[in-house]
Amino acid sequence: MSPATARGACALVVAACLAASTAQAGGPERQVLRVCQDPNNLPFSNRDLKGFENRIAALLADEMGWDIEYTWYPQRMGFIRNTLRAKVPGTERFKCDLITGVASGFDMGITTGPYYRSTYAMAYVKGSGLDGVRTLEDLLTLSAEKRGALRLGVFGQSPVADWLLQNGLMGQMVSYQPQSGDADQYPGEMVEKDLASGKIDIAFIWGPIAGYFAQQSGAVPIVALPLTPHPGMQFEFDIAMAVRFGEKDFKQRIDAALGKNRDKIAAILRQYAVPLLDERGQPL
Repeated sequence: MSPATARGACALVVAACLAASTAQAGGPERQVLRVCQDPNNLPFSNRDLKGFENRIAALLADEMGWDIEYTWYPQRMGFIRNTLRAKVPGTERFKCDLITGVASGFDMGITTGPYYRSTYAMAYVKGSGLDGVRTLEDLLTLSAEKRGALRLGVFGQSPVADWLLQNGLMGQMVSYQPQSGDADQYPGEMVEKDLASGKIDIAFIWGPIAGYFAQQSGAVPIVALPLTPHPGMQFEFDIAMAVRFGEKDFKQRIDAALGKNRDKIAAILRQYAVPLLDERGQPL
């Protein structure tokens, strides 16, 4: 064996030994996308990873070549304090680094560029006498007797509550708490349970929730209709992701992954019947 050949053989042996040693030690540590999500809030997220935010987060991790981990906490009071701003006991590492669904005006972190725009919606059971109601204006054209008998499910402090107040319909409002103290409850129950069972006649709720549970309804067919823009009243909102203040490089990396996967993200949202709007508030 020539000296050159011997040196080459030795180099291959050393490389093989180093590779084997690294593999035995578990290999180089991969970066991890640590996501803060609600364990029971379909269509957005749940522990079974069946929500569209679960799927989009996994898509981003794959794009970045990172592993993915979840910190679960109900998206109620204290969500940010117990997720994005909470550290793993005994360490300086935060529990999670990315919130996958916030309004673009979110002020408790840095937001990415929006990855979809949606709107509030109204939903009712098909064949219940409301099939001619396609807009809020149609609701006002119903006879006073019929309109006065309706039970209207609305989350308190939502923009639809303001519209009901302006149009003299507060007396028929069935108010729901936007943040329940019960982790087993979720906003979609308004449609999936109360609307389907007849407890309320119309549900006014964030469009992705209405669209998803209308799509999932079986024996009780549910119609979900996105609300159209109204002067002086905002029903539509841009949705983004959020990271901690000061983490601009990480935010830019998430923005880049969102941009590269915009078409795939839109396809996921359509699979979940999310009503999507363009920048002018018109349905896509």
